[in-house]
Amino acid sequence: MRDLSEFYREINQEPPTALQKNVGHFNIFDVSELYRQAKGKPPMSYNRRTYHKISLIHGKNKVEYADEVIEVQEYALLFSTPRVPYHYLPQDLDQEGFFCVFTDSFLPRNGDGSGFDELPLFHSDFHPVFLLDGKQYGQLRAHFEKMNAELNSDYPFKYDLIKNYVMELIHFGQKLQPVPSQHSPQNASKRITALFLELLERQFTLESPEQKIRLRSPRDFADRLSLHVNYLNKALKESTELTTSSIINGRIAKEAQYLLKETPWNISEISASLGFEETAHFSNFFKKHTGSSPLQYRSRVLI
Repeated sequence: MRDLSEFYREINQEPPTALQKNVGHFNIFDVSELYRQAKGKPPMSYNRRTYHKISLIHGKNKVEYADEVIEVQEYALLFSTPRVPYHYLPQDLDQEGFFCVFTDSFLPRNGDGSGFDELPLFHSDFHPVFLLDGKQYGQLRAHFEKMNAELNSDYPFKYDLIKNYVMELIHFGQKLQPVPSQHSPQNASKRITALFLELLERQFTLESPEQKIRLRSPRDFADRLSLHVNYLNKALKESTELTTSSIINGRIAKEAQYLLKETPWNISEISASLGFEETAHFSNFFKKHTGSSPLQYRSRVLI
């Protein structure tokens, strides 16, 4: 899964020192400058991320969500979130615009724990790509330039001001109607499979026993991808010849082996992190998929 540190390595820039803690991070980039520095090569891919991004696009591009394709011929505003995986595909190297990246903690939450990411714009069934006209593009470009100037200023409260600018962008998007998307049967199964596997893999960044995977069943994944569960099952079967459940269970078993081998977590902690309500259920699951109990496996690999 691509985090901000990997993002900065990918664009060949040193990450800010504060990024070590990944707290309240914000930055903004000029797309044409990144392409110039990359000497004509697309500077980054836009999938597998742990951060939010708002992109102002000027250029020919394609955005793919599961079985849907959105074509961008000239101007667009794109909101990306870790909740919804997608592929962003520049169609040529003539690209301009800006994008900003920020972490969840950059924008404050309300007293009840709700935040910006609970707005309809960030729901999994809402595809946040908006075509713009030239006037709208010019208006938003000036807004990004204003954020960029503020970021580079010495004003001690600049981040408070930038947070307001980011929320203005979000509400600008909320007012726009989503772009009609094209259902593309050709290669839809492969695209759905790629996004499913990406969403599955995102869960396995478990760094402490307190973290838990949230998506366990085919229906969990179908809901997140805004697909009917039968459609998801059919697409995965066509692409992999495996069932959705077998892919999920195989990946969970693989992660269990890793945690047993590489961490000091006890069996109940590993069981809970992988979404099992009872340790006995986890032990039975692990034995079914590996042929040995968790304790037997750990004893063997740690000899």
